[in-house]
Amino acid sequence: MTQIKALPVGKTAVVSPFDSQVDPTFEGARKRPISIIMVSYMTGPALMEAITAALADRDVHELIVVDNGNTESARARLSELTAKRTRVRFLQGHGNIGFARACNYGANLATGHYLLFLNPDAVIAKGAARQLANAGDSLVEPWITGGLLRDEKGREQRGARRRALTPLSALVGFLPVLEVIPGLKSIHRETDPLPTHPVQIDTISGACLMTDRPSFEKMGGFDERYFLHVEDIEICRRARQMGGQVGFVPGATVMHYGSTSNVPRVWIEKEKLKGFLRYFWNYTPGIMPKILTVLAAPLMAIAIVGRAYVLSLNSALFGEKPRKVPPLK
Repeated sequence: MTQIKALPVGKTAVVSPFDSQVDPTFEGARKRPISIIMVSYMTGPALMEAITAALADRDVHELIVVDNGNTESARARLSELTAKRTRVRFLQGHGNIGFARACNYGANLATGHYLLFLNPDAVIAKGAARQLANAGDSLVEPWITGGLLRDEKGREQRGARRRALTPLSALVGFLPVLEVIPGLKSIHRETDPLPTHPVQIDTISGACLMTDRPSFEKMGGFDERYFLHVEDIEICRRARQMGGQVGFVPGATVMHYGSTSNVPRVWIEKEKLKGFLRYFWNYTPGIMPKILTVLAAPLMAIAIVGRAYVLSLNSALFGEKPRKVPPLK
């Protein structure tokens, strides 16, 4: 059986691809069911497009939509869809409990062997879910795999391939000009050559994140102290610390709109800031690193929240055409 080879974390060397010569004993594993967990909060029209794409893939055993808060019209459409499709479960009535907690909620009710956490504005390609599962089966447990995120124009998005998060890699991510300094690298890797086969990596994006039930239970699920953002970085680190592996699967493509929730961008960025600060506080041992985290907090706030104000102003000045809601099928 051809497998992903064990590589040092962070390397992007090409590894062996899956081919047509599949070990017969592996065939049963390839057919184990996949559950998609999709957490939605005021997502807008992209939600129905993401749902339609997920259900178009016959490899998907079930889709669980966790409603953290949507408009009444969106809820009516979701209820109508649930009534028509046996593969869809719609969970509501719990309010906005946060992304990580909602993912755990949906995962606990899922019946599939594989758990794919997919953003509600992520349109997954047919066959991508099974590619993620097959790649994961060749990794050491607890494992996580992620797909290639592309924007509406087909360009690779930030976040699908990332280094380990450190204060320095985060700083360079906010200020790319610092990469001219030898030894300083951004957490983001979308400018690196795209591998042709699955590779091991430090961190993938929570917009399209797969694991299996044994791995998820071994890791204890997502850390619910992260309300929104950074929970994907944290669980990838935890998987690696437990001796597991994280894989990036370039053939598993997802068109990701991004930033579709009809909520203030500044609020979202403030939650991201809190996530970063919590992560650095928890994962930087010793007193001095924690002191540096506190000292760096104002600079991070300026970089993260300031960017949100700039983007909000740009959106207000130039705006975007509203997306149309696709019809129910």
